[in-house]
Amino acid sequence: MSILELVTEDCIKVPLESKRKNDLIREMVAVLEGAGKINDSEAIYQAIRTREDQGSTGLGEGIAIPHAKVEGVSELTMAIGISPDGIDFESLDGQDAKVFFMILAPPDKAGQHIQALSEVAKITRSAAFMRALLHSQNPAEVLELFQE
Repeated sequence: MSILELVTEDCIKVPLESKRKNDLIREMVAVLEGAGKINDSEAIYQAIRTREDQGSTGLGEGIAIPHAKVEGVSELTMAIGISPDGIDFESLDGQDAKVFFMILAPPDKAGQHIQALSEVAKITRSAAFMRALLHSQNPAEVLELFQE
């Protein structure tokens, strides 16, 4: 399953408004709720927070992938957010995260969950792609980058 199959413009937020980690998680959950992808935003928020308490999903190099397996989704779901100024996400390298991929999966779809995490890891290895993402002005531009 590719990112293009998971993400639509209404699941992308550019720029993010949040300045703190917990606010960012709530903002991205709200994006998914607004897109009709989830119903119980508080349960989803708590699931992401529980996962973050186990260890930050801030990978470093400006990338964070908050994710969880939760009962509140029926299929693999993703949101993308960009914060040009960056947010302290307790990343491994100590740098602020600027590009966020929130991935939610039902508990019985662990394989798809891992596949999505792997695909995000692959595409974020390209410094040119990441620079282009950071310069995106709106969701349509972000989606166009993934289509190229």
